[in-house]
Amino acid sequence: MNQFRLVIFALVCAGLIGACSPRQFTTITIYDQPDAYVRLEFDRTVKKGTEHSHPVSLRPEQIAAVLAGVRIEEPVALVRGDILQRDPVPPIHPAFSDKDIAFLAPLLAMAFSKATPEEVVTFYQTRSIAANTREVTSGGLFIQGDELHLILANYRSPTRYMPDMGVAETQDDRFTPMQSLAPQGGRLNFEPSSARREKLSGGLEKLLQQVQRELTIMYKQLPPRPLVQPTP
Repeated sequence: MNQFRLVIFALVCAGLIGACSPRQFTTITIYDQPDAYVRLEFDRTVKKGTEHSHPVSLRPEQIAAVLAGVRIEEPVALVRGDILQRDPVPPIHPAFSDKDIAFLAPLLAMAFSKATPEEVVTFYQTRSIAANTREVTSGGLFIQGDELHLILANYRSPTRYMPDMGVAETQDDRFTPMQSLAPQGGRLNFEPSSARREKLSGGLEKLLQQVQRELTIMYKQLPPRPLVQPTP
């Protein structure tokens, strides 16, 4: 029961933080189209002594290795494609397709080369799934020493999600890439697991990290991944 209350409390706190947080301040736009962008944004959470390790020179193939390792573990109770009437996918599947990786990796590499210690790299992709509904995948990345932090705030989140009956969509999802538009049902994981660093934290901090959907990757341990995969 205490664990259940802690989960509820964490979710409420995360929701309040997201609701009260000001919009991100864009500093540099690397790429911007209606259906996708990569930007540098001022990180309001950075304090003196906790700045990011930017700028940093990374090859697109290094970033591709990180993106290729991100996994979504769907809840057992939800079979995407049946209940949600979306494209059927395996219970555990990559978060980014080869096409996504080939598109994002060079742009993210360029963004890291231009980022300051006070900036975070953000990305955004959207696609239409109905006349008035789109799906959004978005988040942010930053580097601390040998660790690359990836926050996947949205994975195919519907833009018309309404938590309460009669509540209309009130925010422009393009302005908030690191805020979740709807509850994220899938669990975030990484392969190989040996390259993922788990934070040694307990209770509320660990739960909040899960809600924020953040991965900490020892990216230098990963072999570079070609942007175009060979056909088997």
